[in-house]
Amino acid sequence: MADNPFTLFDSWFAEAQDSELNDPNAMALATADAQGRPSVRMVLLKGHGPDGFVFYTNLESRKGVELAANPHASLLFHWKSLRRQIRIEGPLAVVPNDVADAYFASRARDSQIGAWASDQSRPLDRRGTFIKHFEQYEHEYKGRDVPRPRHWSGFCLTPERIEFWQDREYRLHERRLFQRNPEGDWSEGLLFP
Repeated sequence: MADNPFTLFDSWFAEAQDSELNDPNAMALATADAQGRPSVRMVLLKGHGPDGFVFYTNLESRKGVELAANPHASLLFHWKSLRRQIRIEGPLAVVPNDVADAYFASRARDSQIGAWASDQSRPLDRRGTFIKHFEQYEHEYKGRDVPRPRHWSGFCLTPERIEFWQDREYRLHERRLFQRNPEGDWSEGLLFP
């Protein structure tokens, strides 16, 4: 048994980066609105460590609105080639502006412009409208840096539970659960599959 779930996460994540063909950092993000109605979508992990797991989005998107109303979520990594998955649950907070600014500046220019052009999660009459928005912002920022939109930032999920699931023959899977104690350290146990 490991004492630190982040050490085990780092090990599994490194193996996924070596074996998964596409987006080993892809994770399902499950949220719920203020009435408890759930929704789930794939996002990309952009940072992680003992403080939490970070992803970025439009704060006015469906997920952004849901997280503002109910700042708790669950993440799921599923690496089929490794026959493993990791579930992470906990509260979220918006990352500091300087962190969001630094990450936004590291993105490809077209991705930066896309953050301005997309009214994410809102109805779109046709794809041409989105392309027109993109071209307008491309023209607006021609020859200069693209600033981060105020409606675009990151969230950091601070884990309270981390479960590591390993496929075994005959569905005799292995499940290891880490839970954060009130003092901030971790307890570990096993779960029936």
